[in-house]
Amino acid sequence: MTQTIADPAPAASPLGTFERFLSLWVLLAILAGLALGLVAPDAVGVIAGLEYASVNLVVAVLIWAMIYPMMVGVDFSSIKDIGRKPKGLVITLVVNWLVKPFTMAALAVLFFDYIYAGLMSEGDADQYIAGLIILGAAPCTAMVFVWSQLTKGDPAYTLVQVAVNDLIMIVAFAPIVALLLGVTDIVVPWETLLLSVVLYVVVPLAAGGLTRQRVISHHGGDTASVDAFTARLKPWAIIGLLATVVLLFAFQAQTIVSNPLLIVLIAMPIIIQSYGIFAVAYAWAYAWRIPHNIAAPCAMIGTSNFFELAVAVAIGLFGLTSGAALATVVGVLVEVPVMLSLVAIANRTRNRFPAS
Repeated sequence: MTQTIADPAPAASPLGTFERFLSLWVLLAILAGLALGLVAPDAVGVIAGLEYASVNLVVAVLIWAMIYPMMVGVDFSSIKDIGRKPKGLVITLVVNWLVKPFTMAALAVLFFDYIYAGLMSEGDADQYIAGLIILGAAPCTAMVFVWSQLTKGDPAYTLVQVAVNDLIMIVAFAPIVALLLGVTDIVVPWETLLLSVVLYVVVPLAAGGLTRQRVISHHGGDTASVDAFTARLKPWAIIGLLATVVLLFAFQAQTIVSNPLLIVLIAMPIIIQSYGIFAVAYAWAYAWRIPHNIAAPCAMIGTSNFFELAVAVAIGLFGLTSGAALATVVGVLVEVPVMLSLVAIANRTRNRFPAS
C-alpha cells in the first residue's frame, strides 16, 4: 500500500477511489481467486510450486510491490522530534507491542480451541490460531496515514509513530511471533521467520530509504517530490494487493467452498480484537488528556494491521495453502470497513478531547 504525507490541512477527499472501495475490490479479488482455484487447479498448483526456502517467488514479488512504495514514504529523520509529545507515542508502542499481540493470541485460542471446538480439526484450528497471531503482531505502517488524515490527525506526529514502529518491528516482530507460536505448541521454523522479516521489513526499509534520499536529492531537497514518486508507484501496489488476494484464495478455493462459513469464523476474533484495541488506546488517550489530532491516530495505529507482512510471513512459515495464510488474508477483508467505522467514532467524539 502506498502512502503520502500531506499538509496538515485535510484534503477534500482523503481516500482515493481505490481506498474508498477497498472492501469491494478485495471481495471481487476473492471471488476471482475462488473461481481460478476451482476452474484451473493445475495452473494454481504450478504457481504454488514456485518457491525457494519456503518463500513463494510469485507472491514475494507481489508483496514487494505492495510494501516498497510505503517504505519510500517513511522518513526516519523525523525521529528527532520524538520527545516533543511523548504520550501518544507511549500509548502506540505499549498497545502495539505489549498488548495487541497477546490479546490477539488469547482471542484466537479462545475461539478456535474452545468456542469453535468440534467445528474443525485440531490441526486446522492450530493453523488459524497461528495466522491470527502473526496478524496481531504486525502493526500497520501504511494505511495509518489514511486513517490519520480522515481524523484530521497531526501528520508529522503520525510519521514519527510509524518510523519508530518500523524500527521496533525489525527486532521485535520475529521474537514475539515465535514466543506466541511456542506458547500454542506450534513448531516455529526460526530460519523461515527471520528470513521473512529480512525480506519483507529490513530489505524494503533499506531500499525505500535509499530511494527516498535519491528522489529528494534529485529534486534539490524538495520532500514533496517523494509524494509524487510514490503516487506513480501506487498502481503497482494496488495490482500487488489484489493479485496476492486472488492467488491466496485460489490456493484455498477447495477448503473455502467446502466450508463457506470459515471466513466468518475467522473474521469474528479479528473484529472483536480491532474494536477492543481501539477502545483501550482511545480511552487511555482520553484519560491522559491528549489532543484529538494525536489521540485518534495513535488509537488507529494500534488497531490497524500490516497485513502485507502478515500474509508474507504466514506463507513463508506454513505454506501458500495453509490455514494460517488464509487467516491473515481475511484480515484484508475485515480491515477497511472496521477502520472506517472507527474513524466515524473518533470524529464524533472529537469535542471530548483537548483541541491542542
